[in-house]
Amino acid sequence: MQKEILLVMPVPFRTVEGRLGFDDQTCEGLVCWAENFDRVVMACPVMPEDIAANSDTSMTWQAIADLSCADRLELVPLPYAYKIPDFIKHYQTISQLLNKKIQECQYLCFALSGVVGDWGAIACLEAIKLKRPYAVWADRVEYEVVSRTLFKQESRKQVPLKRLLKELLITLPLLKPYQRYLIRHSQLGLFQGQDCYSAYSPFCKTSYCVYDIHTKKSDQIDAASLDLKIKSLSNEQPLLICYTGRAAQMKGPFDWLRVIHYLCEAGVNFQATWLGDGPLLVDMKSLANELGITDRIHFVGFVDDRSQILSTMRKHHIFLFCHKTPESPRCLVESLVSGCPIVGYSSPYSQGLLSEHQGGALVPMNNWQKLAELIVELNSNRARLSELILKAALSGQPFDEQAVFQHRSDLIKQHLLPELVSSI
Repeated sequence: MQKEILLVMPVPFRTVEGRLGFDDQTCEGLVCWAENFDRVVMACPVMPEDIAANSDTSMTWQAIADLSCADRLELVPLPYAYKIPDFIKHYQTISQLLNKKIQECQYLCFALSGVVGDWGAIACLEAIKLKRPYAVWADRVEYEVVSRTLFKQESRKQVPLKRLLKELLITLPLLKPYQRYLIRHSQLGLFQGQDCYSAYSPFCKTSYCVYDIHTKKSDQIDAASLDLKIKSLSNEQPLLICYTGRAAQMKGPFDWLRVIHYLCEAGVNFQATWLGDGPLLVDMKSLANELGITDRIHFVGFVDDRSQILSTMRKHHIFLFCHKTPESPRCLVESLVSGCPIVGYSSPYSQGLLSEHQGGALVPMNNWQKLAELIVELNSNRARLSELILKAALSGQPFDEQAVFQHRSDLIKQHLLPELVSSI
């Protein structure tokens, strides 16, 4: 019997020259799923083109039909129904569609992301009706992310009234009990990083802390590059600080700038780089100008070449991050793979990444002053920083795409006992 898996995920399809496409990293993940299952059925919402065109997140899109595994994929486009009227309109039709697909596939894995428009959650409800075992996947603690970003806006832009009412009246009251109900009825919980695992695992029969990454063994920093980086510290060259990611509220970009300003005031010889765009990038540049630190920061903007991103991290001495929400960002893993110590706000996720080899240093959440003082100390004690660089490379060794996808797939096969399903 063929091993078929149904994945219902919030990651959006986009039409690419008349064909369905994904961003490049999701395409890589789809190939990895196909390496572990005979057939992959992928159900995701289709992002309307007007939304995609005006999106503040730049991505590199790729037609799924061009993937090497395309002949073993079935794509199930779902409505982009994050508005209440749209969700209500499509609910019955999509519930029936997901019910049908659940009956066709041996293995089921559904990502949880919200309330309105969350088809992964609806797939869970249909599996419960059919008494089919399923796995749930989560890569951030959604109710915490919503509450923290909704009520702690540092951006000058205000939350639209319609969104505010939706989050206050529907999302926040319902999200936590809704997700816990779905997790309790699951057979397997796959939770990315320690933040998600700590929040969700108490409500799950069987759960694992896993990772969703796209770095390969070949991406890990080599000994020669590691040696050059450490030698540059002993040669009294400027301290190189970087960050790669979106300029968004949850990433703490203004705290990041406050740290940079403190380093300037402290007389540290450094150069900082921010790779990435996002809704707050203009505000970041404006604040940097007000603080008089524009000449110390290189705002690169969006970079679609991941080899360039990894190369930047291999050359830099510190990956400075100020993440404010319980999520599991890949950039921290990529930094460790690149031998760049992660230095930033403490969370279960960042602590978990450093638990074995201590390839970084952390301070309490939101304490940017202490974070700045830590970097001043590391710059003064470059022997310690050199040790952190070596430990970062060790911390990054377990993270390669092929291994983590195989591990997750093996867990699904182990815990979701296959049932005889008929092809409809």
